[in-house]
Amino acid sequence: MQALNSLATPEEKLAALCKKYADLLEESRCMQKRLKTLQKKQSQIVKEKIHLQGEHSKAILARSKLESLCRELQRHNKTLKEENAQRSREYEEQRKEVMLHFQMTLSDIEVQMEQHSSRNTKLRQENMELAEKLKKLIEQYELREEHIDKVFKHKELQQQLMDAKLQRITEMMKEVEDKQQREGDLLLKEALASRHKCELMKEQELQLKQQLSLYMDKFEEFQSTLAKSNDVFTTFRQEMDKMTNKIKKLEKETTQWRTKWESNNQALLQMAEEKTLSDGHFKALHGKLELLERLCRALQKERNDLNNRLCLLQEQGNEGSLAPAEALPTALLTGEDDVQVGEKKENEQLTQGKDVHEAPRPPEFEGTPSPQTTSCRPVDVDTQHV
Repeated sequence: MQALNSLATPEEKLAALCKKYADLLEESRCMQKRLKTLQKKQSQIVKEKIHLQGEHSKAILARSKLESLCRELQRHNKTLKEENAQRSREYEEQRKEVMLHFQMTLSDIEVQMEQHSSRNTKLRQENMELAEKLKKLIEQYELREEHIDKVFKHKELQQQLMDAKLQRITEMMKEVEDKQQREGDLLLKEALASRHKCELMKEQELQLKQQLSLYMDKFEEFQSTLAKSNDVFTTFRQEMDKMTNKIKKLEKETTQWRTKWESNNQALLQMAEEKTLSDGHFKALHGKLELLERLCRALQKERNDLNNRLCLLQEQGNEGSLAPAEALPTALLTGEDDVQVGEKKENEQLTQGKDVHEAPRPPEFEGTPSPQTTSCRPVDVDTQHV
């Protein structure tokens, strides 16, 4: 409000208010954008918070599970320690028992070794006797082997003869089989070629049938597309006629709108000229109004000064010598009262001895009453209202 009061004209005030409003609008838009970005950040932070809470809860659950697992491990370790202690005790007892049993078995083994040594001496004597018997058997075996070798050599010679005969027979059989295989291969090749030709002919027949069916389908599609194209062409002609009618109507409307636009432009130009004229007239009236305000202020000052002087003169006249009785009837006959006489005297004194700056009276105030007929009480005039 202080900034607005500092401005003189209402137009400047209005412009300042508009600028202030525009600035506030821009600030509000910026604040809205910031608010949107902050809301997005808040939503992201809330999502992250929810995610972190979920992770925290998961971590708490995992921690509780780990604690339970640690407790179970501790219990299991305690049980394992107890079992190991029991097993170590049992192993010690078993080791002691085994040691005792081992000592007992060692003593038994020593006794048995003594018994076996006596037996071994007897067995040595028996082995010597058996060795002599084996020598005799070996000599007999060698003689038998020599006889068997001679028999085997005779049989090998017979077998070689039989192998030579078998080789000749197998060669003859191979030659016959090769001839049969060659004849069979030729027959198989001819049969395969004939089969391949038959399959190719069948495939060609199927392909030709498929092509015939495709050509028939395409011919039917072509006929259907021809019928559809004829229908589309007829509809297109109808739409073209409709579009030509619409274009004619639109051209008429465009000519009408052009005429209206030209008339509106002319009216706008006239309004702009009238506005410039009214702005010039308004500026002239504003200047005249400022001049009138200055004149009114000067007249008010003069009137107040004259009223003060009249009041002083009346007081002096009442206190001093009274005027002669003849002056009253002359004043009454002329129609001038004491105030007018005092004002005339003051005007004469002012014109003779003092320079009084009076502004020229404009023609608008020719019909207004003179300040001589006013009373001695000052009256303030609202300059803004004037």
